Amino acid sequence: MLWSGWGDPGRAAPLPEPVVRLLHDLLGVRPAEAPPPALADVAVPASRLSPDDLAALARIVGDRHVATGAETRVRHTRGKSTPDLLRIRAGDASAAPDAVVLPAAHDEFLDVLRACAGRGIAVVPFGGGTSVVGGLAPEGGGAFVALDLRRMDALVSLDEVSRTAVLQPGLRAPEAEALLGARGYTLGHFPQSYEWASIGGFAAARSSGQASAGYGRFDDLVVALTVATPEGTLDLGRAPKSAAGPDLRQLVLGSEGALGVITSVTVRVRPVPEAREYEGWRFASFDAGAAALRGLAQDGPMPTVLRLSDETETMVGLADPSEIGSGSAAGCLAVLGFEGAAERVAEERARAAGALRAAGGEPLGPGPGEKWEHGRFDAPYLRDSLLDAGAFVETLETAAFWSDVPALYEAVRTTLIGTLSDLGTSPLVMCHISHVYAAGASLYFTVVSAQGADPVAHWARAKRAACDAIIDAGGTISHHHGVGTDHRDWYAREIGPLGAAVLRAVKQRVDPSGILNPGVLVPPADQSLP
Repeated sequence: MLWSGWGDPGRAAPLPEPVVRLLHDLLGVRPAEAPPPALADVAVPASRLSPDDLAALARIVGDRHVATGAETRVRHTRGKSTPDLLRIRAGDASAAPDAVVLPAAHDEFLDVLRACAGRGIAVVPFGGGTSVVGGLAPEGGGAFVALDLRRMDALVSLDEVSRTAVLQPGLRAPEAEALLGARGYTLGHFPQSYEWASIGGFAAARSSGQASAGYGRFDDLVVALTVATPEGTLDLGRAPKSAAGPDLRQLVLGSEGALGVITSVTVRVRPVPEAREYEGWRFASFDAGAAALRGLAQDGPMPTVLRLSDETETMVGLADPSEIGSGSAAGCLAVLGFEGAAERVAEERARAAGALRAAGGEPLGPGPGEKWEHGRFDAPYLRDSLLDAGAFVETLETAAFWSDVPALYEAVRTTLIGTLSDLGTSPLVMCHISHVYAAGASLYFTVVSAQGADPVAHWARAKRAACDAIIDAGGTISHHHGVGTDHRDWYAREIGPLGAAVLRAVKQRVDPSGILNPGVLVPPADQSLP
């Protein structure tokens, strides 16, 4: 992965000149003053680990699997949020780990955690490195290691009777899909981070894929987990469902490495579908489109993919990155995808078409849906191109019950526009519904503006205001990006003081030394809530 951006460096093509001019005229975007430094020119601080610390880790995993080189440490610095990228593009590697450790077995993870606990070394699990919420930069200022899971990258077993698969956590999503596909199965989990994210990361962050309407979120797919903690092993999940007390699998899912390191994931799989078909629909307004999506979610048929862009996102063309800046589309674009047996797909498309027409939708044929499907992993590359052109672009997301969605949408949008405009960087704020349920939906906002004098500080202020607006409007602080350090204070407001105390108690039991991803997810006891 590109150390200063996203993915394959060759995929971030320069923006067309008309788009650059549009950004300048509309938002005051000016070209970046200087390109990012070369990787070799990024300075990393001296490692705070002693020779004895490094030797102790090497005795567990082998000398070759304890890395302290500058390049390796830079590549494990922070995640892939826009502030993360702006810092690293400015040559700031102050949050680099002191070493990168690569275990290859569950027992090695246990031994590394115990060694680090005894030596006061913090540990940050590192899968694909795609966190966008501060999940890879621990707080506290002490020495820490990145625990890279890449050597744990196997499809361990496939149970075709139960239709479950045991996957190791360092397996990247494309490789997992290829291994399962060779046996005729699929996970059906395709988030925007798909090309680089890992199976363990999906579980640890409660990932939600773009086909969640049909396949469910990743936490819906998980039936069993093995977790290494400084205090021992958790083996969770003896059956698909159980009434034997609270489901501790749900405690680990979404825990972001703060309660342990996931070393094995058992997931539900499905046969590769016979047919995959996509299509587009237009609605006159975001409210009308949202009502139509709600109708499908509540009364059926539920497509596998179901998305709706608001008027601004549709106009700009962000729903199809190849059309960015075209400004030719009116109304709101909905994208639907259907998967399964060909006969069933045809039947469900026909039923959905009737419902959407009755809700005021205009069919656009397969073109918009197929374009979305072809370019659905391109947005992070577009962000790199926008950053190169001097623009600031970032996202945030939330979810709410259907009755709260309109007010939540307006509150977040208005807050982002008002806060950034007050800071002198009037933004373009776009939104889409990306995941739907019978009871509610998620909202995914994209913000584009000029970078201004201090884009990291400007965004921090706008993000705080937007998080306040989310909580005040009844939304959750995150639907699928996670909590990290960025959302932790608002997460504490969401779960309340007793909920935060329960989480701290669990943390104290499995990680009494507090070495696991310090500052991530778990609210401190003396926290002053925003």
